[in-house]
Amino acid sequence: MRLLLVEDDNHVAAALSAVLGRHGFDVVHARSGEEALRELLPSDDVAPFGVVLLDLGLPDQDGFEVCGRIRKISSTPVIMVTARGGVRSRIHGLNLGADDYVVKPYDTGELLARIHAVSRRAASEESAETARDEGTPAESTLRVGAVTIELPTRQVCVDGDSVALTRKEFDVLALLAQRPGVVFRREQIISEVWRTSWEGTGRTLEVHVASLRSKLRLPALIETVRGVGYRLVEPQQTA
Repeated sequence: MRLLLVEDDNHVAAALSAVLGRHGFDVVHARSGEEALRELLPSDDVAPFGVVLLDLGLPDQDGFEVCGRIRKISSTPVIMVTARGGVRSRIHGLNLGADDYVVKPYDTGELLARIHAVSRRAASEESAETARDEGTPAESTLRVGAVTIELPTRQVCVDGDSVALTRKEFDVLALLAQRPGVVFRREQIISEVWRTSWEGTGRTLEVHVASLRSKLRLPALIETVRGVGYRLVEPQQTA
C-alpha cells in the first residue's frame, strides 16, 4: 500500500518511514501542506494512496486546513497524527473529514492497527459502491424520529436538512439505527465499524459519538449506557 506521510520534522518522518517500510508500506514523505496536496492529485503513472498520515503542525498552513482541502479532491482515508489531544481538536478534525485521530506519543502497534482498520473500511466501501453501480438492489431507508438515513447514498437528513458526516460517523449511526432502543456493546461497534478488536479504538469511538451528537444537534439521540455501550433513543410519541 502507498502511504502519504505529511510531517515537517525530517527526523520523525525518517524514523516512522523506516517502521512503516518494514511493515510493507510504500511511504511518500511530504513536508508541507501544499506538497501533500500535489501528491494527492490523480495520476496515471502511480497507484493512488491508501492512507494519509497528517501531522497538524505544518510550516505553511494548519493541518486542519489541509484536511479540509484534501477532502475536496480525494476520498483517501486520513489519519491525523498530532500532539493536540483535546476533545475539541479531535471533534474538529473528524468534522473536517478525518477518518481517525491519533495523539502523540503513540504506540507504533496501535498506529499500524489504525492504518489497517481505515484501509479495510475504505476497501469495503469501494466494493459496496461498485456493487451498487452494477445494479445491486438498494437497501432500505432508516428513520428514527427526525433523522432519515439513506443507506445506498450514505446521506443523512434531520428534519429534511442534509447533514454532512464522515465515513465512520455514518457507519456508527447506521449501525445503531438498525435496531433503535437496543444497546450495542462498544466492542461490537468497534468490530463492525473499524473491523478491529484493538482496545485503543475505544477513545476514537467516544469522539465519533460526540461529533455525531454535535452535528445532528440531537444530543439525546445517542444514549451512553455506562460500562456497556450506546443505543439510539427513539423519541417519545406525544398523545
